[in-house]
Amino acid sequence: MTNPPANGIAATELVGASWRKSSYSNSQGNCVEFAALPDGSVAVRNSRDPQGPALIYTRAEISALLSGARDGEFDDLA
Repeated sequence: MTNPPANGIAATELVGASWRKSSYSNSQGNCVEFAALPDGSVAVRNSRDPQGPALIYTRAEISALLSGARDGEFDDLA
């Protein structure tokens, strides 16, 4: 497995990344987008700035985030 790209890399530098967002996202573009990377990591970007920086997370980090969201751990932020 290769090293993941550095955090803050321009999303446009992640060649071949297939970005997707939740079907719960609204038409105002207020959402984040995720892309699986070839090394197994996951990139996250702000949909309002698709050429801006991307944050890179491990699969375990994304799994922990999604599990917490499913369990309502972040409901007080909405």
